[in-house]
Amino acid sequence: MQKATTLTNARTFDLILSSMLIALVFVATLLLNIKLPISVNGGLVHLGTAMLFIVSILFGPKKGAIAGAVGMGLFDLVSGYAIWAPISFVARGIQGYLIGKIAWMNGRNGNSFRFNLLATIASTPLMMAGYYLWEAVIFKSWVIPLTSIPGDLVQTVVGILIALPVCVLLKKTPFFK
Repeated sequence: MQKATTLTNARTFDLILSSMLIALVFVATLLLNIKLPISVNGGLVHLGTAMLFIVSILFGPKKGAIAGAVGMGLFDLVSGYAIWAPISFVARGIQGYLIGKIAWMNGRNGNSFRFNLLATIASTPLMMAGYYLWEAVIFKSWVIPLTSIPGDLVQTVVGILIALPVCVLLKKTPFFK
């Protein structure tokens, strides 16, 4: 009976943790977002990218994928960007998974600043490609989506500049030791 209770407790904790991480990505995306006047759809820079990076580095690929996909997809649904929700779900889920996979490979568990930086940079072209293809379909143009690239890059750089120092600090707390 003890083993079943322990397993139930672990699953409950996992569900609660996943829900909290989704909420963190959602709220960070909602909290501060700036629409850029540089493209047809404006582009959007928000703190959700930084939170996605933090979650993926601290908790690994599965939590990163779930938090990124659901958190940012949900933001799109409730914030008037519903047309972007499907690609946010896919692109941000893949991005979160890839960051976590690189950051946690070979037993690193998100403890290598260099690999965390590599992970965030390596995930960016896949995320950008997903949004580029989605925009190409929506706008029926291969040129219009090019205007979103500067905003995507700004968002990524801001995310890296926030996330990596936060991860270094959080890794020093008792929860992550």
